[in-house]
Amino acid sequence: MPDTTPSQLKVEVGSSLGTVDSRDWNALSHNGNPFVRYEFLSALEANGCVDPQYGWHPYHLLLKDDNDKLIAAAPTYLKTNSYGEFVFDFQWAEAYERSGADYYPKLISAAPFTPATGPRLLIHSDHDYEQCTTALLSAAIAVVDQQNMSGMHWLFPTSEQTTLMDKHNYLRRMGCQYIWVNNSYQSFEDFLTHCNSKKRKNMRRERKRVAEQNISLTVHHGNELEEKDWRDVINFYLDTFNRKWGTPTLNVEFFTEVGRTMGEDIIIVFATHEEERVACSVMFKSDDTLYGRYWGCHEDFHSLHFEACYYQGIDYCIRNKLQRFEPGAQGEHKIARGFIPTPTWSSHYIKDENFRAAVAQFLKQETPLMEKRCEALQDFLPFKKEQQPAAVKSETKIKEKND
Repeated sequence: MPDTTPSQLKVEVGSSLGTVDSRDWNALSHNGNPFVRYEFLSALEANGCVDPQYGWHPYHLLLKDDNDKLIAAAPTYLKTNSYGEFVFDFQWAEAYERSGADYYPKLISAAPFTPATGPRLLIHSDHDYEQCTTALLSAAIAVVDQQNMSGMHWLFPTSEQTTLMDKHNYLRRMGCQYIWVNNSYQSFEDFLTHCNSKKRKNMRRERKRVAEQNISLTVHHGNELEEKDWRDVINFYLDTFNRKWGTPTLNVEFFTEVGRTMGEDIIIVFATHEEERVACSVMFKSDDTLYGRYWGCHEDFHSLHFEACYYQGIDYCIRNKLQRFEPGAQGEHKIARGFIPTPTWSSHYIKDENFRAAVAQFLKQETPLMEKRCEALQDFLPFKKEQQPAAVKSETKIKEKND
C-alpha cells in the first residue's frame, strides 16, 4: 500500500498475530482490556476460532517506525459476513447488494465475538498519540479504497477514540448496553440498601430461591482450573449454542490456552447441585472492569441465571473494588438488577459516496431514537432517587458525542 503516514512511519498489514512479538503488542497501551491483549487475540487465531470458515480473516494494521519497531496497531479483520460483530449491519448489506454492489468483503476493527467497549487504536506511550492514531485511521481508509472493500467499521471503541474517528470522516453510530457501576459499595447488602424496597426484595428473593434449590456457587480464576474443569466450561458453553441454534466458534483448546496464558484475568463461576456441576458463567476482567461473556446450564433452575451471571459478578466487583461490570449485549431485564442503560459506539467509513450518504441519513434518524430509548430505560432502574449511583464514566455519556 502507498505510504499515507507521517514521515518515517509505515503501516503494514499482518495476516496473523503469529508474525508479531507478543511483548511488542502488549507494550501498546490497552488500559488493561483483556480482549485486545495478545494472549486473547492470538488464542482465537491459533485454535481456529478466528478463521475463514467463520468469515474472519486477520488483517491487522501495524504501524512501525524507521527501525521497524512496532509503535501502534489495530486488531483488524477482513470480513466476508457480519457474524460475531454485535453491531448489526445486515440491512446495510442487503441494501448495498440490492444496488448491484458487493458489501463483502469489508474491514472491521474489533475484539472478535466480544461486544465490549475497549480501545481499538493501540498506541505505545512513548510515541505521539495523535500522530499514530491519524496514521492508523488514514491507513484503514486507504486499505479499503485500494482493496475495493465496501467500508471500514470500528466496533465498540472507547468514547475518546470514537471522537477521534469523527474527525477523520467516519460516521458515528450509537448502541445501548446495560452496565453496573460501583458506587463505593462495601458489600452486596450495601448495594441493595441503595435500591427501592420492591426491587431490593425481588433481588433477595431470587438469591434465596437459588439457595433453596440446594445449589452452591464457587468462584475460581482461570489459572486455578485444570483441563477437566475447562472441559466442563466448554460443555456448558456449547449447551447454550445448542439450545439457541447458534454456531459455536470457541473450543476447549482456546479456553485451555487463555486459562494458561491469562487465567488471572478470567473468572469462572460454577454452580453445583447434588455434587454435580449444573451451570457456569465465564467472565474476564481488566484493571477496573468485569466483563460477563458466556453462560451455560444443563438443567432449568429458577433464578440461577441471574445469580451466576449478575449477582456473583456484582459481588466480585465489590469485593475486588472493580468500578464497572459489563455483562454483555442486550437484555433489558438487567436494568431492574442495577445495570444502567449506557451508550456504546461504532464508527464507519463507507467507500461508495451515494451509499455513504444513505447511511448518514439513516444514522441521522436512528441516533435520536436510540438516545431517547437509552434515557427512557433509566426510569426502570431499581435505585432510590436520593441514592442514585455516580454517573457512568465520561467515556460512555451520551452528551460526550457533542463535546
